[in-house]
Amino acid sequence: MLTLRYFARLREALGPQESLPFTEGLTAAAVRDLLIARGGAHAEALSRGQLLRCARNQQMCAEEVTLQDGDELAFFPPVTGG
Repeated sequence: MLTLRYFARLREALGPQESLPFTEGLTAAAVRDLLIARGGAHAEALSRGQLLRCARNQQMCAEEVTLQDGDELAFFPPVTGG
């Protein structure tokens, strides 16, 4: 099982977290695409037109990273300072 966490505007749109069944060879990009395919709020919040960052087990990662069973995958918009 994967734990998906959302932050900032994604959290407002999708809630703080959800679970997704684990599949061998799954990447962060594939998870994002699966969520987009659900349509609705997921498609809008996670669309490929949105610049997002991701982290695997609280470490920044590229979307090409291969996930393991039990991983936590977080999505969040880029942080801006001010």
